[in-house]
Order: sequence, then C-alpha cells, then structure tokens
Amino acid sequence: MAIPLELAETVREACLCTLFQAYESAGVSGLRAAGRWEIAVQALRSRDLRPVVAGFQRDTGNVT
Repeated sequence: MAIPLELAETVREACLCTLFQAYESAGVSGLRAAGRWEIAVQALRSRDLRPVVAGFQRDTGNVT
C-alpha cells in the first residue's frame, strides 16, 4: 500500500475515534442527539493531527 494512503487511513481512524469518544461523552453528560453531534463535530475540528502524523512517521520510518 502506498504511504499517502496508509497515512490517510491512520488520520481517518484517529478522527473517527475522536468523533465517537466526544459523541459518547456528550451523551453521558445528558445531551441529546443534536447536542451530542455539535460537541462531536467541535472536537473533530479542534483535533490536532500533528501527533497522529508524527506517530505515523515514527512507526513507519517514513517522512511524507
């Protein structure tokens, strides 16, 4: 698999984890579906992807 595709899949997985964790956390806080999605999208927008990319580069030895 090409490195850019592997990196994209790693970033996508990190974003999905952020989204689902924020959605669930907002539900535990008592928010309903619309509020939960607002919180989840906000968390996704503020997700710093630099550590994800740095971890990918460290783990694969590739600098893209």
